Amino acid sequence: MSNRDRLLGLLVALIWGLNFLAVRLALDAFPPFFLAALRYLVVAIPVILFVPLPKAPVRWLVGYGLGFGVLQFGILFLAIDLGMPAGLSSVVLQMGAPMAIALGALFLHERPARLGVVGAVVATLGLCLIGWDRADGDQPFLPFALTLVAALGWALGSLSSRLAQPDSPLRFALWMSVVPPLPLLAVSAVMEGPRAGIDATVAAVRDGAVSPLLALLYIVVFGTVVSAALWSHLLKKHSAAVVAPFAMLVPVVGMAAAWIVLGERSSALSVIGALIVLVGVMVGMVRRTTRPVSPSPRAPEHLGSVR
Repeated sequence: MSNRDRLLGLLVALIWGLNFLAVRLALDAFPPFFLAALRYLVVAIPVILFVPLPKAPVRWLVGYGLGFGVLQFGILFLAIDLGMPAGLSSVVLQMGAPMAIALGALFLHERPARLGVVGAVVATLGLCLIGWDRADGDQPFLPFALTLVAALGWALGSLSSRLAQPDSPLRFALWMSVVPPLPLLAVSAVMEGPRAGIDATVAAVRDGAVSPLLALLYIVVFGTVVSAALWSHLLKKHSAAVVAPFAMLVPVVGMAAAWIVLGERSSALSVIGALIVLVGVMVGMVRRTTRPVSPSPRAPEHLGSVR
């Protein structure tokens, strides 16, 4: 990997890490499900008009959009809105990687490498420490549990992406944005009220809520379009095993940014648990190859957290 590509990998990690901070700031003005819908709606309109449809089964495109877009981001935004620290959520969401390994074994009949199993066990132990700390302390446990559900959404989206085998991972990732808006808007109308999102948008513009509006712009432009283009570019030139470790810098950036800007503080037990989770995921990434028991699809792997 050239120095230029290493810098691009670091840039993507920086963009994705700061995305957690942007989400927290945007939630100060927008309801969570409406914010998730708005993020994809702004991207979906130009995608439909200007981006050719990728060659891939529609069912897997829909599955990717529902898992990665609706389940991951809709639930994650709700978790952060309910009190899950933005920095800590960037760590818990990394559990999507061990979950993806488990789903691959269950549905694709893959036999994970030993290091993958060891990494998943280590990461789960770290997650248990975080969960224990959240349940035993004065912080609500529900946001933590919802963040785990969001991680499962990431894993389900990753599974759909692998099964799709698209001709263009970038166009596939962009067209995924067409799926989430309607389901998220429907959920927003039911849970947040049919006019909650519109009223919040009007109020943000009227009151000149600069931080939430800039945060939304960052989520759409950098957290979605720019990062997807850069990540797809790296995956075209290098194997997933070479590119994936850069994603491990995302929670480091996320926790640091939340600490510096938002003043978020985590207990010693949560910090230890977060470090164990990161070590476990890194161990699992050392060798991502699998030994299929039966033929399984080979497809581009979409890696990452809140993208």
